[in-house]
Amino acid sequence: MTDKTSHANPNKNRTPRHRAREFALQGLYQWLLNNEPASTVVTNIRTAHGFDKADGEYFTELLNGAIAQSVELREVIAPTVDRPIAEVSPIEHAVLLLGAYELKNQIEIPYRVVINEAVELAKSFGGIDGHKYVNGVLDRLAGKLRPDEVNADARR
Repeated sequence: MTDKTSHANPNKNRTPRHRAREFALQGLYQWLLNNEPASTVVTNIRTAHGFDKADGEYFTELLNGAIAQSVELREVIAPTVDRPIAEVSPIEHAVLLLGAYELKNQIEIPYRVVINEAVELAKSFGGIDGHKYVNGVLDRLAGKLRPDEVNADARR
């Protein structure tokens, strides 16, 4: 996995929370490929260059939460994808786990922000059209996990 964000727009102002999501994505990717314990992944990622600019507490919450709830999150994601989750690329799989975790557990973050952040991660780290796939899946998932918020937004 390469970090394309520094090449795409070096002047883009990334917030500590966005950086936490980037590192959590990298951690989930590592976990998916190597099946290492969450504690090992957290330790490895915390030593990465630039981690000091991330919201470390939010990173840990996202990574540990997404891993701990991965079975449940995959069950929620499964009806919204067009193939078995194991066939989704590891980057998009990790982005979907992060987005699903935030939609389910971080209700103080507007669903549109969660989806936008996930799409940006998919654009930076994923395949050419991976962000479109992530957008569609998380949009459907938001309707299931946050129906009141999505319906209120639609009425505006």
